[in-house]
Amino acid sequence: MSAPTKSSFPTSRPAPIAPEPDPVRAIPLATALLLAAILSTYVWTTFGPKSGTLLILGLGLGITLFHSRFGFTSAWRQLIAVGNGQGLRAHTLLLGTAATLIALIVVTSSGPTPKGGPIGLALFAGAVLFAIGMQLGGACASGTLFAVGAGQSAIVLTLGGFIAGSVAYTWAFPIFDGWPQLAPVVLADHVGWLGSWLITVAALAAIVAVTQVVQKRRTPPPVDSVPTAKGLARIVRGSWPMLVGAAVLGTLAAAVFLVSGGIWGVTFAFALWGAKLLQALGLHPELWEFWQSASNAKALAAPIWVDKTSLTNIGIMIGAAIAAAAAGVWRIHRRIPWRTALAAVLGGILMGVGARLAGGCNIGAYLGGISVGSLHGWLWGVFALGGTWIGLALRPVFGLANPKPADSAC
Repeated sequence: MSAPTKSSFPTSRPAPIAPEPDPVRAIPLATALLLAAILSTYVWTTFGPKSGTLLILGLGLGITLFHSRFGFTSAWRQLIAVGNGQGLRAHTLLLGTAATLIALIVVTSSGPTPKGGPIGLALFAGAVLFAIGMQLGGACASGTLFAVGAGQSAIVLTLGGFIAGSVAYTWAFPIFDGWPQLAPVVLADHVGWLGSWLITVAALAAIVAVTQVVQKRRTPPPVDSVPTAKGLARIVRGSWPMLVGAAVLGTLAAAVFLVSGGIWGVTFAFALWGAKLLQALGLHPELWEFWQSASNAKALAAPIWVDKTSLTNIGIMIGAAIAAAAAGVWRIHRRIPWRTALAAVLGGILMGVGARLAGGCNIGAYLGGISVGSLHGWLWGVFALGGTWIGLALRPVFGLANPKPADSAC
């Protein structure tokens, strides 16, 4: 039988019957809700409204990430493997929403002016390493957190590797320090915030147009996910449309900026948690050069409840646990193939090193950089696409599948 031609791929598929959702996981749900209530009250009353609000925003981020299954890892994998740009187009809505709201915050308030990231070898190498790692580890930085909260055991290994890689970077910091780089380039410094916003939106619109052209040539039209609940119940029990998730995440990212004065970040907390763990074991990472800078030393000496990345990270995990338990899908996966486990740990280590090299991840560098008009965010995305291509080539070594040409799901 001859191989099917491009035109023989179906342009639409019969909608499958939506399965009935599992019963609410009562014990995990009650535990997560109680933990959220206790922590929010403790942090708010002990460390102030700012810390308490950031923890609550983290809960919202976790709930949104879970219900929308918003993917960075899968979006780039689908784009590189089969030309499906649906996920990347959702990124443009997320980025555009965050960029618009942050610009409004900056021009209408006396808050801090966003800063860009340096451009150089560390940024490029870090983005490539991070992208390889997320394809092996099965999740990006934000995806790791919400997957752990939802009870995915393999991603716990990714998180462990992430922390280990972050600690390894801080220990070896003198090796990475001083790599050649250029000063940050922030568009608003040259064309003002209106010009910066217009350029960003125009670039995002161009990405939407290009991905649509590529997808039409390489894949059949995407198939929307089928919710497991209908009506208002879908808010708590079903999947959210990806574009809804993108808009909500962009709004929450801007809210983090408004409350904290800085962009939403994830990965610095992993280095901080690892260092505090080493201190608890009687070691002295505070003597390492990385932790000698004023800001890092201050973060290490302070409780994690005043660190904005720790607060939102913890909130994401608890929020995802609440959402997964309410949806009836919270469960711990006990059987993990050894190659999957190895890929998870290795991927986490690469992401930990890569994120610190680049000064951020898919959230802190990519989303954060682009949303404030910093050139380093765009360059991070370009080099991450190259790293994704390498990661796809390595996935089969660990028994991990890649999308097929006829696969149109995102």
